Amino acid sequence: MVAYPGQGVAEILGISDKTLGKQTITFYELRMLETDIKIMVPIHKASQVGLRSLVTEKDIEYLIEIMKKRDVVFDKQTWNRRYRGFVEKIKTGSLFDVVEVFRDLSILKFRKTLSFGEKRMLETAKALIVKEISVVQEKEMEDVEQELEGLFTGD
Repeated sequence: MVAYPGQGVAEILGISDKTLGKQTITFYELRMLETDIKIMVPIHKASQVGLRSLVTEKDIEYLIEIMKKRDVVFDKQTWNRRYRGFVEKIKTGSLFDVVEVFRDLSILKFRKTLSFGEKRMLETAKALIVKEISVVQEKEMEDVEQELEGLFTGD
């Protein structure tokens, strides 16, 4: 299993060679767990596209600590500038960046009404986090989702 930026957890189905012109390229064959879409990623470009190993249990502990931080400062930037920053963080593929987006939007949601784009971004971030943690911890996605939401609602 690996994580694919912005898409979530993927299963590595295999490795295959494809000849394109006179060049043979070796690919990872991936199946996205959420959508069942198959993707081929050239092995030599895997790190460039952000393909990475799943987080560890120790990483998850740190991710929870990040989500528990409440001393987040929001400057007075417009929602669309803030949104662009969130998009950039999600594109990195780092679950640590995605967790920051989730935390920041979850906190912001209690302070003001989120824009449509921010609401979608919150759902995207939550889905990426829930999927990866549920796979790593072998838990039901609903249980992980409740645990994450409990960090912000006090449940």
